Amino acid sequence: MDIAVNTRFLLPGDHLEGIGRFTFETLKRMVAAHPEHTFHFLFDRAFDQRYLFGPNVVPHVLYPSARHPFLWVAWFEGAVAWWLRRHRPAVFFSPDGYTTLATRVPRVTVMHDLAFEHFPEHMSVLEHKYYQYFAPRFARASEQLVAVSAATKQDVVQSYGVPAASIQVVYNAAGGCFRPMPATVQQATRTRFADGKTYFLFVGALHPRKNLVNLLKAFDEFKQLTGAETKLLIVGRTAWKAGPMFDLYQQMQYRFDVHLTGRVSEEELVQLYAAALATAYVPYFEGFGIPIIEAQSCASPVITSDRSSMPEVAGGAALLVDPFDPTAIAAALARLWQEPALRQELVEKGLLNTQRFSWDKSAEQLWEAVLRIMNYEL
Repeated sequence: MDIAVNTRFLLPGDHLEGIGRFTFETLKRMVAAHPEHTFHFLFDRAFDQRYLFGPNVVPHVLYPSARHPFLWVAWFEGAVAWWLRRHRPAVFFSPDGYTTLATRVPRVTVMHDLAFEHFPEHMSVLEHKYYQYFAPRFARASEQLVAVSAATKQDVVQSYGVPAASIQVVYNAAGGCFRPMPATVQQATRTRFADGKTYFLFVGALHPRKNLVNLLKAFDEFKQLTGAETKLLIVGRTAWKAGPMFDLYQQMQYRFDVHLTGRVSEEELVQLYAAALATAYVPYFEGFGIPIIEAQSCASPVITSDRSSMPEVAGGAALLVDPFDPTAIAAALARLWQEPALRQELVEKGLLNTQRFSWDKSAEQLWEAVLRIMNYEL
């Protein structure tokens, strides 16, 4: 059978985030496990050869490059729809929440979150209008929907009226490289990144929904409360609308104890998680929140938000806080600084929690969704 796949989030370069990581990890396994099928990867730009996971992958570059609302329409409703009409694959699998309305090919679509419904101010007016029009139609037009958490599934049901029975939950996972590190590596990491001091760690792109403004306020409050020498490391690229975070950073009393590292290598990221006093990841909203389980896999205690998918992912193995309350976040930082027994308890629970998540399992579940649409017998 021919299976068409939207692979535009498999971007050239060394860094895959969120949706790109989900696409990479699941497709790599699906292609390897099913050599009897041909996977047609639809890219919107020149592709990296490392994404051709097997001889049963056929790449296609369709233009224009889809990085803007007008171009999203041109790519999905024009180029992709044309390709599907011409080649008539058995199914069109889209792992990034987008699909095309202009096809009769059965569609399997992965919905990661509906943040645009809840925080429209975090994007341009044009982007919001695109999502507002197309996202509910994508959801209703897809023969099989997949959500990356039960929280996202419930959001889709409530927002778009899609029957819950038609949505399958398939989790993200942490890569096999995320694991605890020896004490010598932890000390070397603290020396390199935090002047030898203990530190709290944030990992993620710098944009409003990640709630860095309140995390920085909380860190200042924690420092005033405790007088600790502990640092805050912020790891990730600068994304959109990060200006308020940088403005607040300049006003912080303890800004010299906040280190913005930018992106780091995967090896460095593992070391940073493993050596952290705790990982503080408190977005307003997440479809899943991969840093939670990456941190737990590296034996880092976790502080995270008490809403959307984050309690579900944390699995009772994190301190939950109100992300809109810097004082509550500061109190959680202080608890983990002061209570080694609590840190150890969260480490042990976190390592157990990560056993719920596996890219192998996620790939198998996605394949079941594809088979269901192709009318195969499971």
